[in-house]
Amino acid sequence: MENNQLTQQTVQDLLPQRFGKKGMIWTGILILLSAFGAFAYFLQLRDGLVVTSMRDYVSWGIYISNFVFFVAISLVGSLITAVFRLVDVHWSTPLTRIAEIIAVSAIVFASIIIVVDMGRPDRFYNLLLYGRLQSPIIWDVIVISTYFIISLLLLYFPLLPDIKFLLNAKNSATKKWNGFYRAIGSFWKDKPEQIRISNRAISILCITIIPVAFSIHTVTSWLFATTYRPGWDSTNFGAYFISGAFLVGSGAVLVAMYVFRSAYHLEKYITEQHFDKMSRIVVLLALLYAYFNINEYLVPAFKMKKPEEAHLTELFTGEFAPLFWFAILAGMAVPIMILLFKLGRKPLPAFIAGVMVVVGAWFKRYLIVTPTLLHPFLPMHDVPKNYLHYFPSWQEWAIAIGSLAGALLVITFFARIFPIIPIQETLIEQHEKAA
Repeated sequence: MENNQLTQQTVQDLLPQRFGKKGMIWTGILILLSAFGAFAYFLQLRDGLVVTSMRDYVSWGIYISNFVFFVAISLVGSLITAVFRLVDVHWSTPLTRIAEIIAVSAIVFASIIIVVDMGRPDRFYNLLLYGRLQSPIIWDVIVISTYFIISLLLLYFPLLPDIKFLLNAKNSATKKWNGFYRAIGSFWKDKPEQIRISNRAISILCITIIPVAFSIHTVTSWLFATTYRPGWDSTNFGAYFISGAFLVGSGAVLVAMYVFRSAYHLEKYITEQHFDKMSRIVVLLALLYAYFNINEYLVPAFKMKKPEEAHLTELFTGEFAPLFWFAILAGMAVPIMILLFKLGRKPLPAFIAGVMVVVGAWFKRYLIVTPTLLHPFLPMHDVPKNYLHYFPSWQEWAIAIGSLAGALLVITFFARIFPIIPIQETLIEQHEKAA
């Protein structure tokens, strides 16, 4: 009897809820930002890339910064879901779906922002028809597509048992989605054979996604490292990108944990213990990323070759110094100082540290792209004045912010339609503890 009541209460707690007033305002803001970004992109399509501040030298700018950020944050799906599942870490169960939806939404908008960066997106088919396997760009297209498919399946398979609860729920918040639930999961009958096949498929996906996740960040780093520019001519870039991606992804999970816990009153399921353990992981990853940052800057600074000297001077004491030191302090140093202490690993301080990690990580990606492009090996002579500096136009800002809002909108709608914490897995763990 007690077990029955516990099951009913858990299912009721974890079912999706209607948006309240705050939820409607939040969703409205995201839709407006996304729509404004779409309008800015329409202007870019109509008038061409001349509406941006990108020129002959800074030909990537804020779009590629956003792309690298989205690719980085998507790695969290393989960390929280795949690695933790394979090593049988049970405390991460309430966090797995949060990590998976962050990964899927991020990789979707990483793909979109690449198309935005193209001057002629109508010629995208040429990449598929005439792409050369010698090019790291083709490698990137292949690994991003593969990673998206695996991430989507890793989100979908564990969701199937929960669809049964959604269809049986007498919940007005989910009733209007019943047709959709039936379309994607009515075949699931919770039979032992289905469970066995699903568990095996999830295990295979968990094993597969780890090398693919490492590949996507390594190949993205090769796009830079194989381009002969000061600051990018580095064999450290693969590990540097992967460690940074682990850090920003974990920071994003800390932020999402706090938001969903507060918005849906999930204090029983996302506890202070979860914040404590995730915070420890963030500290470990921040220290690892700090190590690769030291490698990235110390060796070139020691040798001080002329082109590298101009690049490093701009970062440490020049035009980009405020952004650089903000990214280092806000993205690594201060979060480490907060999360090292037990009081700092409580929900609110951990949330603040997570926000700092994510914001610092975005600026770090901007700094990877822009300063290097402004310091080519051959100095810029006899070029228009606006070639010597880069600051994104309002269209670029609108599209970049719109893409970030779009990713958050996907996560928001997902949380409205599906349980953000796995119901079936939570019930199994509760029954095991009770036994």
